[in-house]
Amino acid sequence: MRYLLSSLLAVVLCFGAPAYAGSHMKTEGDVIQLRDDHPKEYVVVKGDTLWDISARFLQSPWLWPEVWDMNNQIYNPHLIYPGDIIYLYWCDGKPCLGLKRDTGPQAKVTPLEDAIPTISLRDIAAFLNDNRVVDEDLLERAPYVLGGQNQRIIAGAGDRVYARGELVSDLRQQSIYRPAKEYRDPFDNELLGYELFKVADTLVAARDADVLTLDLTDSVEEVRLRDRVLPRSEEAIESIFTPRPGPDLEDAVILSVIGGVANIGQFDAVTINAGMREGLEAGHVYAVYSKGEDVRDPINGETVRLPSERAGELMIFKAFDKVSYALVMRATDVMTVGDELRLP
Repeated sequence: MRYLLSSLLAVVLCFGAPAYAGSHMKTEGDVIQLRDDHPKEYVVVKGDTLWDISARFLQSPWLWPEVWDMNNQIYNPHLIYPGDIIYLYWCDGKPCLGLKRDTGPQAKVTPLEDAIPTISLRDIAAFLNDNRVVDEDLLERAPYVLGGQNQRIIAGAGDRVYARGELVSDLRQQSIYRPAKEYRDPFDNELLGYELFKVADTLVAARDADVLTLDLTDSVEEVRLRDRVLPRSEEAIESIFTPRPGPDLEDAVILSVIGGVANIGQFDAVTINAGMREGLEAGHVYAVYSKGEDVRDPINGETVRLPSERAGELMIFKAFDKVSYALVMRATDVMTVGDELRLP
C-alpha cells in the first residue's frame, strides 16, 4: 500500500490567466469566476468531494483542473483529506487556492483510500460495477442459462446452474447478466447497444461440449433462464475524475434516466446517445438544455418552438462504444429524456 506523508504541507492551485474585474478571469473556452459568496477558507470534512469543494469557490467547478497548478514537491495534488484547509489568497495579482495541513513538523501517514474522491462514488458505484452496455453481436454470442439443479428455474448464491454456449473468455471467473434495455438513437433509429445489469458472479466448474457447469459465488438477484454469461469486469473503480469540456457533439441528448423516474435532478444517473466512438471519456462535462415548448402564436395561429433553456450540467463517468453513463452534477431546472447536450 502506498502512503502519503502529510508533512508535505502545501499544494497551490493557481489560476493561469490575468485577473480582471475583481474576481473574473478568462481561460480558453470559458470564463472562470469566483462565487460572490466564496469563503476565505474551508475545512475539508468526510463526505466532501473535489467537485463540492471547487463549487464553494468557483461558479463553474468543472474548470478546476485548468487552474490547478501544483507545487512540484507534492506527490499528487488530488490527494486531499478530511481536516485539510483550502484557503483563498492572492499571488502575483491573481487569486489562488492553497492547501495546508495543520500537522506540525512531524510526519503523519494516511492511507490513500481515505482521500476524498472527485465526485460521490455512492451515486454511481452500482453503474461502475454492475451495469454495462454491449453490442448485439456480443450479446448473441454470450452463453445463456439453461437452468439449475433439480430442474430449478431460479437460483442464488451457493447454487449450481448450467449454461449453453462458448465462453467469450476462457477465464474461470465469469458474471451473469440480464438484458435490461435496448438503446436506439432517437434521430436515425441506429441500434446503440443493449444495457445489461449483473445478477451474479460465478465460477466455471466444468465444461461438457457446449454445456457449462457454473457455481454461483454471490448474487444480487436470482439467476433466471436466458440470463447471459460474460467475463467479469476487471475495471478498477475510479475515484478521481478530471472534469473538462468534451468534444462538440451533434444531436446528443439524454436517452434515459437510470432508475426510471420521469423528471431528472441532481445526482441522477442518465444515459446519453454518444460514446467512445464520438471521443467521449470519463470526466467530460456538458451543459444540459431543456427542450423549448411548442406554443401557438396568438396572432396567426402558427406553432412556434420556444428556445431551449440551460437546465444544468452533467459529467460522463463511464463511456461505452456508442452510449455513455453520466451523472447530473447540477440542476437549475427540471430535466427530461430528450434534453440536448451542449459544450458548457
